[in-house]
Amino acid sequence: MTVFAATALALAAIGIYGVMSYVVRQRTREIGTRIALGATQRNIVWLIMRQGAVIAASGAGAGLLVGIVAARSLSSILYGVRPSDPMTMATATAVLVGAILAACYIPARRAAAVDPARTLAEQ
Repeated sequence: MTVFAATALALAAIGIYGVMSYVVRQRTREIGTRIALGATQRNIVWLIMRQGAVIAASGAGAGLLVGIVAARSLSSILYGVRPSDPMTMATATAVLVGAILAACYIPARRAAAVDPARTLAEQ
């Protein structure tokens, strides 16, 4: 089960990383404009991380709801764990949100390093 959980977590992080990299690439011109107008690297990282946090929060909320419903329907085969064990749910949610934010950090740092002159010169 641990191997499957780790694989699922890695796939989720890789997927979020891919989506965020794509979004950052699509917004490169906007980010270059923001930097040219005075945005700091910290502002750009915060902009991208905030978008990742929205994804993490909405995914965590939906996942908690689905997890609680699924756990109640599967309560007959759960051994040693209550169907709505708050510690398990909180730990799983925290690990997933942490993985999502870590996956968003790399594209955010890349976005903060955009050269505004080169970005604005491209068409």
